[in-house]
Parts: sequence; structure tokens; C-alpha cells
Amino acid sequence: MRHSVLKYVRVRDYLRSLVTHELAVGDAIPSERVLCERFGVSRMTVRQAVDALVVEGLLQREQGRGTFVAPSKMDLEVRLASFGEEMRRRGMEPSSTVLTVEEVAASPDVADALELVPGERVHYLHRVRHADGEPMAIEQTWVPAALVPGLLADGAPESIYGELRRRGLDPDWGEDTVAASEVDSQDATLLGLRPGAAVLRLARRTFAGDVACAYSRSSYRADRYVLWVPLRAPRPAIAPRAEQQLTTAGHGGPATDGGEESQ
Repeated sequence: MRHSVLKYVRVRDYLRSLVTHELAVGDAIPSERVLCERFGVSRMTVRQAVDALVVEGLLQREQGRGTFVAPSKMDLEVRLASFGEEMRRRGMEPSSTVLTVEEVAASPDVADALELVPGERVHYLHRVRHADGEPMAIEQTWVPAALVPGLLADGAPESIYGELRRRGLDPDWGEDTVAASEVDSQDATLLGLRPGAAVLRLARRTFAGDVACAYSRSSYRADRYVLWVPLRAPRPAIAPRAEQQLTTAGHGGPATDGGEESQ
């Protein structure tokens, strides 16, 4: 099962990078045949990857025409407690199942998030996060290899944020985007949910001062996880209202996926 899941993740992440960096809204994605040949996978695996991005809202299907890049969603500022803090607050013990731990070349979207050049080496960690043994979230995390040499030399560290602090990089702020979605079949298996169940998808850039030190993408079980959203008066519009997107940058302390316990 794990081997097929990782094939699906590669196709999904390639399409996500294509959508966010090369294609425009309304553009068609490569055909199933092209994707099958490129990744050496079955049509079922390609369809699962496409289904996941349709569920996330990045792609949309049009009957009889194909699959196209969907319009962008709006962002909302959020601040979160770390995964470990939140689980312990509930009286639960956090743990992880590591799916992948390796050094890879940064894809364009990951490089952009970490302020790197595409192809630069990054540490990559793909985990399922648990509380009292129950799966609660799926996390993918990338850290610049040049910033933290040997981070994965002994396997997955217990805490990425702890390792950053130990090396003099203190994560002190970040930027989050969160969207509600339905879980796809592959992530549903990992989370112990039925396909189509609600999840919260979070993407986070974490900084130590001015240095982008980690980037992560996560899917949290909406039936078990609660977001804390601080409110404030709106800022003055900087663009005509008809064109403005409700976009803000979160500058709270490292949190769920970006907290010491979750990283």
C-alpha cells in the first residue's frame, strides 16, 4: 500500500507545482496518457492524483471537455497551537509514522516557498501525525539542506523545530493558508477516514528572522481538530474592491504543522 501511495503523491505534487507555477486559470492539465508515461504509473493512480486536486479545489472537471485549472481560493489569517501542545491540552500523547525521509531537489513551488532556486537540495519528511495512536493529520515538510546539513543523517528527527533551534535557528514567525476540503481516497486510508470526509488543508512557510527555514503542507481531520482564528478590524483596501482578494499574512508564532512538536 505504501508504495502505491508514494507513486500517487509524486503525481499529485507534480500537478500541484504545474498548476501553481506554469498554468493559468482555465488551462488544461496534461492528459492521463502523458502522465502515465511520464511517471510509469497506471491510469488509476493518475486519476487518484487528479481527484485529490479536484477535491482541494485546484482543478475542476468539465463534462466532455477535460480537467482544467480552477480559480484561486481566498486566504484567511490564522494562528495555531503546535500539534503537540494541542494534543497534550486534550490529554493525548502525540506520535508520528514516517512515510518518507530523504533529500530531494526542490520543485518550483517548494523552492519559491523557501526562497531557493528550483533544483536546490532540500530535506523532505512525509509523516502521519497521531494522538494516542489515532491518526490526526498528514504532513509534508521541506527544509533547505544547505541551511541544516545532515538533518536527516540518522533518520527523521523527533522535532524539526527542535533541531533548528539547536543549530541557532529559532523559528519565530510564519505564514499560513488554510482551506476546508474533502479527503481523497489515499489520504483517507492513512487517516482512517471514509473518502469524502472533511479535512482542513494547511500550507505554512516558517521563518527564523528573515530566513525561510521550513515549508509544509498538511491535511488535518476536521472531525478532531479545531482552528483558533484571531479577529481584527480589516485593513484599508489596497486595490479596487472588485479585484481585491482577501489575503493576509499570518505572523503568529510557529504552530500546528509549524510548531516544535509538529516539526
